[in-house]
Amino acid sequence: MNSVRIIGGQYRRRVLKFPESEGLRPTPDRVRETLFNWLGQDLDGWKCLDLFAGSGALGFEAASRGAARVVMIEQSSHVLAALFANAEMLQNPREVEIIRADAIQYLASSSTKFDLIFLDPPYKKGWIPRLEPLLPGVLNEDAAIYVEAEHQIESLGDWRTERHGKAGEVHFHLLRRQSA
Repeated sequence: MNSVRIIGGQYRRRVLKFPESEGLRPTPDRVRETLFNWLGQDLDGWKCLDLFAGSGALGFEAASRGAARVVMIEQSSHVLAALFANAEMLQNPREVEIIRADAIQYLASSSTKFDLIFLDPPYKKGWIPRLEPLLPGVLNEDAAIYVEAEHQIESLGDWRTERHGKAGEVHFHLLRRQSA
């Protein structure tokens, strides 16, 4: 098993364990620290969607920092089992909901509106263009989108890159809707 630690909030220093899985790349500590500096350290009351949950680092980090609801979507059964084990290790936070689902089917069928989406799909599989038209249906008007990709992203629909960084080969972005 691999591991990553939660870097802030009530679960700070807790270690999440996750299995080897193709395309699973946990967001490094330094990148998560930058992201939560961009967002503000406190996500009190936010509804967050971790669409390709993987290690759960982003979703559990959001819960640790006060998010009211964190929905974690994962399709792989062995990765899903690790997510449930990590939730149990954190004493099953009531704000965390772990769902086995396909990302596109979840977005197409969800009626929940989120304040923040973590979007870190497997690379070189064309996920982002397929997800882009479905994102407005699950985002609040002032929602943010966090994206990790193998290339720089300027926009996703009405959301434009507000902040961008690069760590190794990974480009990470914070997008917000531009006001009319």
